Amino acid sequence: MILEIHDFLSPTELQRLQQIGAESTFLDGRLSNPHNKTKKNEQIDHSAPGYQESSQLVANALLRHEGFRDFAMPNKIAPPLMCKYEIGMAYGTHSDVALLPLKKLQMVLRSDISITVFLNDPASYDGGELVLHLESRKVPIKLPAGGLVAYPSTLLHEVAEVTRGQRLVAITFVESQIIDERQRHMIYSLGEVSALEGLTMKPENRQRLDLVRHNLIRMWS
Repeated sequence: MILEIHDFLSPTELQRLQQIGAESTFLDGRLSNPHNKTKKNEQIDHSAPGYQESSQLVANALLRHEGFRDFAMPNKIAPPLMCKYEIGMAYGTHSDVALLPLKKLQMVLRSDISITVFLNDPASYDGGELVLHLESRKVPIKLPAGGLVAYPSTLLHEVAEVTRGQRLVAITFVESQIIDERQRHMIYSLGEVSALEGLTMKPENRQRLDLVRHNLIRMWS
């Protein structure tokens, strides 16, 4: 189950994040994954003045967005991290680590959902697509600036090589209250039906539908 939100960030948030990306120091992305030789990107320096602000801006947007919350049912969210891809940079096919240690928060996060927030105009760079591997298919995703894609962390994926311009994104990981992808999808689908058809349903049927959805959350969380 994949979620795309094209207007995830407000214009003000997007402008500020782009400004931070232009002004901040970025380091070799392999610092966070030194054993993956296919990773060629850069990530914002944690000591850069804009790091905390950039991370908080994206985190606040995630917590604010009802559509994201309904989809992910987040229990924990890793601090978002800005990443940059210059010409020739890419991230080969890989899987996301299952358990992510968050040393500053003194906790371990189980990665259930991976998130990419696109921060610059897709027309400003060539390549740089997020490519999800869905069994025998490869699905490229390149959203408008301010757009978000969320997908199961269990999928193999890659970032295609940038051949022109610069790709700027923010990434993070979510531990959901519902660990099983299928169960989470069913609960989300029931919520969608309730939201889309609720006004046309008899009140007693709407109540029964909501009761089933909430009881499934109780059962599976």
